[in-house]
Amino acid sequence: MNAITRLNRAARRGATVSIELNGRSVAAHANETLIEVARREGIEIPHLCYKPGLEEVGNCRACMVEIDGERVLAPSCCRYPAAGMKVSTDSARALAAQKMVLEMLLADMPETAYTRHNEVDFWAGKLAVGKPRFAARGQPPRDASHAAITVNLDACIQCTRCVRACRDEQVNDVIGLALRGDQVKIVFDMDDPMGDSTCVGCGECVQACPTGALMPARGAALAVPDKRVDSVCPYCGVGCQLTYNVKDNKIAFVEGRDGPANHARLCVKGRYGFDYAHHPHRLTVPLIRRADAPPKRGDFVMDPERVMEVFREASWDEALALAGGTLAAIRDTRGGRALAGFGSAKGSNEEAYLFQKLVRTGFGSNNVDHCTRLCHASSVAALLEGIGSGAVSNPVMDVTRAEVVIVIGANPTVNHPVAATWIKNAIGNGTKLVVIDPRRSELARSAHRYLQFKPDTDVALLNAMMHVIVAEGLVDREFIAGRTIGYAELEANVAGYSPELMAPICGIDADTIRYVARLYATSKASMILWGMGISQHIHGTDNARCLIALALMTGQIGRPGTGLHPLRGQNNVQGASDAGLIPMMFPDYQRVDNPAARAKFEQAWGATLDDRPGLTVVEIMHAIKRGEIRGMYIMGENPAMSDPDANHARESLAALEHLVVQDIFLTETAYLADVILPASAFPEKTGSFTNTDRLVQIGRQALEPPGQARQDLWIIEQMAVRLGLNWAYTHVSQVFDEMRRTMPSIGGITWERLERENAVTYPCTQEGDPGTPVVFTETFPRESGRARFVPADIIPADERPDAEYPMVLITGRQLEHWHTGSMTRRSAALDAIEPDPVALVHPLDLAALGGRPGDVVTLASRRGQVVLYARADDSSPRGAIFVPFCYYEAAINKLTNAALDPFGKIPEFKYCAVRVKLGGEVAAQGSFGGGQVLRGLAP
Repeated sequence: MNAITRLNRAARRGATVSIELNGRSVAAHANETLIEVARREGIEIPHLCYKPGLEEVGNCRACMVEIDGERVLAPSCCRYPAAGMKVSTDSARALAAQKMVLEMLLADMPETAYTRHNEVDFWAGKLAVGKPRFAARGQPPRDASHAAITVNLDACIQCTRCVRACRDEQVNDVIGLALRGDQVKIVFDMDDPMGDSTCVGCGECVQACPTGALMPARGAALAVPDKRVDSVCPYCGVGCQLTYNVKDNKIAFVEGRDGPANHARLCVKGRYGFDYAHHPHRLTVPLIRRADAPPKRGDFVMDPERVMEVFREASWDEALALAGGTLAAIRDTRGGRALAGFGSAKGSNEEAYLFQKLVRTGFGSNNVDHCTRLCHASSVAALLEGIGSGAVSNPVMDVTRAEVVIVIGANPTVNHPVAATWIKNAIGNGTKLVVIDPRRSELARSAHRYLQFKPDTDVALLNAMMHVIVAEGLVDREFIAGRTIGYAELEANVAGYSPELMAPICGIDADTIRYVARLYATSKASMILWGMGISQHIHGTDNARCLIALALMTGQIGRPGTGLHPLRGQNNVQGASDAGLIPMMFPDYQRVDNPAARAKFEQAWGATLDDRPGLTVVEIMHAIKRGEIRGMYIMGENPAMSDPDANHARESLAALEHLVVQDIFLTETAYLADVILPASAFPEKTGSFTNTDRLVQIGRQALEPPGQARQDLWIIEQMAVRLGLNWAYTHVSQVFDEMRRTMPSIGGITWERLERENAVTYPCTQEGDPGTPVVFTETFPRESGRARFVPADIIPADERPDAEYPMVLITGRQLEHWHTGSMTRRSAALDAIEPDPVALVHPLDLAALGGRPGDVVTLASRRGQVVLYARADDSSPRGAIFVPFCYYEAAINKLTNAALDPFGKIPEFKYCAVRVKLGGEVAAQGSFGGGQVLRGLAP
């Protein structure tokens, strides 16, 4: 819905009028249209261009109604009621007009439908419109150039629902209506084939299209599902709700559902990235490493043709006995701290909870971690220190209530696409967006200000902003005095960080720094969202401390439209952290070295627990090399791809005495395992998941696991039995009930309520509480009740460019691929859109090398080298190269630096020194990581 429509409705809000509708008196709200009144009263009016949520345009004229006293008929989708109005939806004139519109549209429609939900056919049937009397016009050919979406313009009725979905909802501005008269048509960009356009494949146009003119590729919309299952998206932290349409135990297509975080919107991954679950690479039987297998090597090359030379099939009893029995033997002979476990942020809350409970009670140590250590560990460390809670203060949707939004160190259009749509919608409604990032994201073109600062200078820029706020008296003295501690130290610290001094360091002129600082401090509601561009540095905790201080000194927290929001990367990284899948915290962030917290969990679990914090992800890899960690159990994580200095990580994994991997594919990590346990994909299980907004949602099982693959909860419980634990869970709800008894934040959420309502926001401490989307409204969850300012000073990156390695490497994600690519590169549509490993190089840097787009380049750091294709891209500044970390054949984490932030223990993924040269040979594709062979194997 565009700004004009919102203003029209707002002007009429609150008034109620009485009208006559088909001869009876009804009450109507003055800010709703006649078609909405009729729908509420149970009266059907044909409509095609109208769709709830989209701007009303009235261009199809299928919804014409007769209004007493008016000479012409009126489109009910864009007429508002007035007192005393007499409306007839089924008069002879109205019905004749409705039928004529449908008949003329039918004349141009293909005889064979492209979808089972053709709304022209539906309404023609309702009104008994027969075979059209009119000849069809010439029709354009099909456009099948896009991997996920087929364009059938012979079915297009120019209703413009796709235009409005693309322009107003997703704000991608790809689809337009071109030409005039009988030449009018839908176009993509400048009338490009859809596959060559800037389309991001979100499928919002497909969901909006009423006729099949825009449809999922390969005729998926013609499938008749056996069942429809409501669930949530398995990818990023936005937590979009969706519906799986299942036929013959396979997902035929996916639709967006009206959930709190997405309101039916999806991105390309959520809508088209589902077929990985059916991929022929799925693990379907337990595997055990052969006694005569080649020795494990850290520099392995995965060969799908020789897998069975390395592993043999086994029964579940044999595999579990070996997996659990060997880990138990290591524990009994070397102690619990000789074992470690990596859980998964892709799994459910219940899986995370049981996994950490297994490590703590079965292994006997706190050596348990997951991917939060590689994404927002430093953000959480700063938030716990300064605020007392590691979770977000406000939901993403609060950007629509903010006057100013700062997005720093994040690229939401790529990493959190649906969240980005709410930001773009807010901009359209008057919110001022400030993008602060070394890389120019798509959001920058819509920003009120874009600050492209020099990489690694976050603290310099943020302290300069705070200097302005302090020096110009823009601080909220009342908030500081009543709700914080430590302000004097911070004020003294930022005194030396004037914009004039910091401008040469961060690359942003002093006037711009002053303007943005004033803008943020003086608005009625300012909100900060950040990503891993803030957290993945050795000074990541300091970066987050500065953002927290900005909010506290201005009082921009604790109200709608304000606050701090670190955007979570994986679908359940928030929930996994909440559930205790971190080495220094029990569930609900209760420290393991706190005697009272430890006593509480010892009583709940009937076990004696270790009182020392465990090792983190990277620390565990170093401990393996020192001989301190001898065995590991890894569920759903792929550290051989995701860890920094990946060669070192692979060498460590290969050096373990015993490695058990539980996964759905033979990942790079699984290839180094001694026992592989085939697990369930996301659509094959039921559980709860917590999104970036603290929204606990239920994901429901839609498919049966293939072959002998088993659900993860069952596998964890069976491993626990082999480790001597007496567990007897028979349903996921029992695990959730145990969680809520030990986690006060979700104590008021019952499984029955989740099944009924699908989503509840925590904190929800008492049954019946509505949940709390905005927190810290009156106090902060620290012992004093007050938030704490923590000053930060400039600390340079661990490794700086020099003559030998003169450029900076920045890593991250692509829109189409996610995490290490094990799922998305096995999705036919996603892999077809982005099949090859690429490095995004500034065009001037590429020209200076003597190269052109598409040339092969070799990137090298002090730790390794990779070869990939160069893509000219000016989003990064000169001297910086961006590479996604999802490509096995060019595993960029071979280059990244394992230096850690001292507080969050997070590696410095976002900054290391590299050199680039033309040439090299890209590794053969077709490995278990993805590429051409995977695309050929995909169904």
